[in-house]
Amino acid sequence: MTNPLSVSRDTFNDVMVPNYAPSAVIPVKGEGSRVWDQQGKEYIDFAGGIAVNCLGHCHPALVTALTEQGQKLWHLSNVMTNEPALRLASKLVDATFADKVYFANSGAEANEAALKLARRHALEKHGEHKNQIIAFNQGFHGRTFFTVSVGGQAIYSDGFGPKPGAIDHINYNDIEAFKALISDNTCAVMMEPLQGEGGIIKAEPEFLRQVRALCDQHNALLIFDEVQTGMGRTGELYAYMGTDVVPDILTTAKALGGGFPIAAMLTTDEIAVSLKIGSHGSTYGGNPLACAIGEAVMDVVNQESVLAGVKAKHELIKNGLNAINAKYNVFECVRGEGLLIGAVMNQDYQGKARDFMVAAVEQGLMCLIAGANVVRFTPSLVIPDEDIALGLERFEAAVAAVVNAS
Repeated sequence: MTNPLSVSRDTFNDVMVPNYAPSAVIPVKGEGSRVWDQQGKEYIDFAGGIAVNCLGHCHPALVTALTEQGQKLWHLSNVMTNEPALRLASKLVDATFADKVYFANSGAEANEAALKLARRHALEKHGEHKNQIIAFNQGFHGRTFFTVSVGGQAIYSDGFGPKPGAIDHINYNDIEAFKALISDNTCAVMMEPLQGEGGIIKAEPEFLRQVRALCDQHNALLIFDEVQTGMGRTGELYAYMGTDVVPDILTTAKALGGGFPIAAMLTTDEIAVSLKIGSHGSTYGGNPLACAIGEAVMDVVNQESVLAGVKAKHELIKNGLNAINAKYNVFECVRGEGLLIGAVMNQDYQGKARDFMVAAVEQGLMCLIAGANVVRFTPSLVIPDEDIALGLERFEAAVAAVVNAS
């Protein structure tokens, strides 16, 4: 047996396309909310693979599901269906507003399907004039050309040639701008109920209610992108469940597979009929391995004790961050829902969120940023309280290091 190829961070520069700039740290093992790198250094994981590892690393239920399904059936394509896909779809339908499910591999693909469905539905029901899509500045919906154009961050969509048309952006939570823009030509409104990449910004309840009402008035579909907020992240199975608004289409990915690539688009019977046979598809969508793991994630996360635990852990982390801020005065505020939390830089530390993230890694803590001014925390939904305490201790050391270096 040959030895594995020896690799380092320098190998990335040699063999990988330079669209990422990964840390010098290369993790090799994870268990629960802890990760170890090539040198054996331990990290507390407050990043969760960007809100993906909702049950931490190597959760026994997911390892069992992968092992058992891996000995049965790996792939078929959608020429045939399979039992894990049917079971997971049934559980998603039973737990949500939806009647129908479409499986894909990533949040971008689920959003692409949602947008195509909305356009096709409007064309069939109302005619070619009804094609406008309204979305929001600082939104993020994926990296396909359609979804990155709908996402409201030009830094991600500029530089690739002409963009898809009939897409308009306004500021999040600006109901007057929304009223001025929506019309009978609007086919869909796409939004995150809590903007993740845009800075952990929550939709105001009255804004959501009026958006829903205006969509109904103008026969426009309301699409909720719950790629980051879904599967328990906010303390509800899906964030819409914590509001009095129900979308027409919902997309989910990231935590749906707990680390295994899977995504889904959920919608109603009335809307689903517009995706007729052959109108859309995915080679790996509904893959038996992915769906078996997704079902295991669903079974663990969709329990009252787990969802209630998310809200309790939110308070632990928020209170800990506020206590750190009382000592060092670096944050304007701490905001978010459940275990999607943002620490917003104050005026003295504008643009320095990355400094705190880098310092945290040096102290043995993995966290994220959401733009230049927000440190983001998206740990496992079942992270032990002792790991929260230790992670906050390490983050405080990182904050102290940044402040002392200023």
